[in-house]
Amino acid sequence: MKIRNAQYEVSNSKVEKCPDINVPEYAFIGRSNVGKSSLINMLTSRKSLAKTSQKPGKTLLINHFRINDGEWYIVDLPGYGYASRGMQQRNEISRIIKDYISKREQMTNLFVLIDSRHSPQKIDLDFINWLGESGTPFSIIFTKADKLGSNAILTKVDEYKKVLSKEWEELPPIFITSSEKGTGRDEVLQYIEDINNIVLSNQ
Repeated sequence: MKIRNAQYEVSNSKVEKCPDINVPEYAFIGRSNVGKSSLINMLTSRKSLAKTSQKPGKTLLINHFRINDGEWYIVDLPGYGYASRGMQQRNEISRIIKDYISKREQMTNLFVLIDSRHSPQKIDLDFINWLGESGTPFSIIFTKADKLGSNAILTKVDEYKKVLSKEWEELPPIFITSSEKGTGRDEVLQYIEDINNIVLSNQ
């Protein structure tokens, strides 16, 4: 897939105020410092696209980016698991995330980002299992693959697969990426294009 253009459109805290569109929407979510903005910039080949919305407090919002003149959208969701935030702020972030995932009909797929350097974390596993229980279509993207050797990254991915296989009969699609080296870009964009084609054929 070729991304001809990508533009920041809007940020807000209520799913009801998200753009009124009838095209596929792909949301990205993960814990703090997982590399979400860098991944979005890498996928779109725009060095500072995700940062155009990074004013104070924007990490608490739903950020929409219009791709290829609005043929589809990328959504940058607030991260989960910020232990340093106050209870009120954590509850607000949780509300925003759950409202978007449960109510946003345009969301075609949720990409859950996981830092490939770490062993399976309970907070990620709990979130993934919640997605499964709620019937949310999602995929897993392992980030920062360049920080590990090729064998080490595969070992970490296998760790996750083994843990997930205890709860899941069929694992979701899994991608390995590096924003620094562009690893996984073609695979993720091809996955999005394949889904877009299915959506178009069903309209």
